[in-house]
Amino acid sequence: MQFDHDLQSMQEMRDAVKRAKEAQLKYMDFTQEQVDKIVQKAAAAAYAKSLELAQMAVEETGMGIAEHKKVKNEVGSMAVYESIKDEKTVGIIREDHVNKITEIAYPYGVIAGIIPTTNPTSTAIFKALIALKTRNAIVVSPHPRAVKCTIEALRICSEAAVQAGAPDGLIGWISKPSMGATNELMKHRDINLILATGGGGLVRAAYSSGKPAYGVGPGNVPCYIEKTAKVSKAVSMIIDSKSFDNGTICATEQSIIVDRNIKEMTMRELRNNGAYILNNEEKDRLEKVISPSPGKLNPEIVGQSARKIAYMAGIRAPEETRVLIAEETKVGKDVPFSIEKLSPIFALYTAESYQEAKEICLKLLNLGGRGHSLSLHTNDDSVAKEFALEMPVSRMMVNTLSSIGAVGATTALLPSLTLGCGSFGGNITSDNVTVRHLINIKRMAYGIKEVSIPRPSASSFAAGKENAENKDVDHIVNQVLQQVSPKGEVDTKMIAELVNQVIKKYQTN
Repeated sequence: MQFDHDLQSMQEMRDAVKRAKEAQLKYMDFTQEQVDKIVQKAAAAAYAKSLELAQMAVEETGMGIAEHKKVKNEVGSMAVYESIKDEKTVGIIREDHVNKITEIAYPYGVIAGIIPTTNPTSTAIFKALIALKTRNAIVVSPHPRAVKCTIEALRICSEAAVQAGAPDGLIGWISKPSMGATNELMKHRDINLILATGGGGLVRAAYSSGKPAYGVGPGNVPCYIEKTAKVSKAVSMIIDSKSFDNGTICATEQSIIVDRNIKEMTMRELRNNGAYILNNEEKDRLEKVISPSPGKLNPEIVGQSARKIAYMAGIRAPEETRVLIAEETKVGKDVPFSIEKLSPIFALYTAESYQEAKEICLKLLNLGGRGHSLSLHTNDDSVAKEFALEMPVSRMMVNTLSSIGAVGATTALLPSLTLGCGSFGGNITSDNVTVRHLINIKRMAYGIKEVSIPRPSASSFAAGKENAENKDVDHIVNQVLQQVSPKGEVDTKMIAELVNQVIKKYQTN
């Protein structure tokens, strides 16, 4: 019964938060050395199970490719660990002896973690590790379509952490998730911070919960192949990136924009790398599969292979097909190829000029990817800098795979499975979220500057006295006016007395 499921989900959430709060209070007393040992053991345990967890995720969700999810699990575990292992997150983390400022870290408390179905195990591992590193507890609400694999990833991290000395209950979860329990988790009085990675509705709910929240916006990543790019290498990377885990990473390229004078070469290289170029009839068929209603992505295509999606549209694509591509000229919610597709499907735009290429990129971002990411292939540094300055994105990958470059696999960006979109995308941060976002910092500051506070001058005192006298006179005048009745009659004796008071006041001064 649905009612029983909701009740169980709600009670399980409350119990998990209670245990997490108790465990986190104990964890507050742990030293940096103890914390680091716990994080290392949890990361190593998750890394060792990367393939097993990837296989579970594909089997349960029906999305993606196990070998590719293994890579994401490795990034979410060991790459994340390597990036945070030397960070100070306990006690005094920084001392400025010149300016006499000491910075001290303290945790938020209990974190609510929301996990997406597209990256269920890697995101769970990542969030567990950065919570452990910062002496926070975390309670996770898995996606209903990825419960088993998400919980298994969390269980592996939790058991390793406990064996290393962490309090039991520090990592918790809801095994029977429901929308009601997830919303209540985010609003729970003992939740101090929300890490929301998922659909737009959940992210908006996180921001409206009244709690501090890190949420992420959608990615509709434009990929511009500029005329100076090495086309063969650029196309090879773009197809590898788009087909990686069947396009489930939010930073994956969604549309290709190519300069007219290199289009023919680009089309040839696309075909050589496993792209199937749709004709007009096939494009019409696939549009109905991508988006049955304007602006709405069909969830059945998310994370599916190019050939499977082609089959859904009645298209017979060659066996070697890795991505499906259709030429497009328009951008809009009612243009299915221009929206975020989370699958190996590309729109291909031809730019007659550099300026038009920028305009197409901007339109695509405004449609649904503002603040997220942009991919650029060029050998002209001035073009790259101009795009970086002008485009409303938080990260721009140049000459690399956008999907895994954005999460730090092929770039020096911080390894992260939660990518902020900044003010462009309505997020509180534009960073790749990591441990520094899960700690508060208090500062102790010694006085280092001598300041002379000026004494009030005599003229200031006189002005104050004059103002006070004026207020006294105003008060007396008001009293005089109050003696005038509505009929115009005047109490002459009272007015005479008030006038005498004014004269006496100024005579004594």
